[in-house]
Amino acid sequence: MRRTVLKSLAAIMAGALFALPVHAQQAVDVEFYYPVAVGGPITKIIDTMVADFHKENPDINIKPVYAGTYQDSIAKVLTAMKGGQPPQLAVLLSTDMYTLIDEDAVVPIDGLANDAAGKAWLGGFYDAFMQNSRTGGHVWGVPFQRSTIVMYYNKDLFKAAGLDPEHPPATWQELVDASVKLTKKDASGNVTQWGLEIPSGGAFAYWLFQALTTPNGAILMNEAGNQVMLDKPAVVEAAQFWRDLSVKHGAMPTGTIEWGTTPKDFLEKKAAIVWTTTGNLTNIRANASFPFGVAMMPRKVRGGSPTGGGNFYIFKSGTPAQQKAALKFAQWATSPERAADWSIATGYVAVTPAAWDTPKMKQYAREVPAAAVARDQLAVSVAEFSTHENQRVTKVLNDALQAILTGAKPAQQALTDAQRESDRILKPYR
Repeated sequence: MRRTVLKSLAAIMAGALFALPVHAQQAVDVEFYYPVAVGGPITKIIDTMVADFHKENPDINIKPVYAGTYQDSIAKVLTAMKGGQPPQLAVLLSTDMYTLIDEDAVVPIDGLANDAAGKAWLGGFYDAFMQNSRTGGHVWGVPFQRSTIVMYYNKDLFKAAGLDPEHPPATWQELVDASVKLTKKDASGNVTQWGLEIPSGGAFAYWLFQALTTPNGAILMNEAGNQVMLDKPAVVEAAQFWRDLSVKHGAMPTGTIEWGTTPKDFLEKKAAIVWTTTGNLTNIRANASFPFGVAMMPRKVRGGSPTGGGNFYIFKSGTPAQQKAALKFAQWATSPERAADWSIATGYVAVTPAAWDTPKMKQYAREVPAAAVARDQLAVSVAEFSTHENQRVTKVLNDALQAILTGAKPAQQALTDAQRESDRILKPYR
């Protein structure tokens, strides 16, 4: 009898021990918010990435939640937080960093990736991208789908206008001269082809504005995100130049130009030169019926563009296991091979020098030299405009730019008003 009981106990204990690893390896679910309104067949690419990651990590289930635009995504994240169900991982604008910190929503990623391998990983990104990823001595976001603004131009239209298609405008004056030559009118005086389009409508006017202020030697905010410099002479001069491209030189439509229509106008040959994200490169390559070039921002006193795009953020509300799983996915997605795949598939800039050293990226850069333009521009790029109360302050600047471009206010007055209002909003953070 005693032997039977002992055998039964041994069997139970063995069963319990056998069950322990199964319990320990229970799959971790990670809800992942991702903005899809960024151009191209993004959802299919993300779904493939998630499936590939799961094959290598069957104990982690990454569950994408596609959330529209970046603005939709941050709104949904903040709403989900208030409802007690925030995601564990999200790709949001790098400029959302201060908002997420102020909402106590995210954890410092350097606190999770704190071993030697983690530190090496965080140290491997381009510094221009990290400028919007760190503050207060911590890294809060990991560069993923990042970009700069670049200039796309139609080589056939350059030839037709007597311009060298291999030498795009490199200075503000050259930009004016070329854009005027590239603007065409019919017999009735109606414009049939614009020389230049710089998008100014919607949420991204401030970003395109930085492609004018940066080359004019102006920085719009400090590193702490609690002070802006919107009314300095170089900033006002950049705004006036933007306005003059249409009202003085007649080389660009008056008023505002919508972000979404700019690539379309380029592909339909309604605009000979457009400024937009390098993230549009794959779309333009796939759909342009003409040879085109890609160039850096024309300079006034220096070169340069703001960086842009989205970072991975890991949320405080996740369990330790979920945070660890989210970190693993972010590390996997930004590994050299994966970053190269992502860049080739989307047109965004591969976020590490190591990615550019992979054989596939070297071959891609040889086949598509335009892809390397944004990477090379990183050497002179600056952080995208971002502050505490970022959505409010950015709206103040965007509204000022709309007023300038529509002629509702002179540049100096609009930017002086914007500076005053921004100072009021940011005062509690200083």
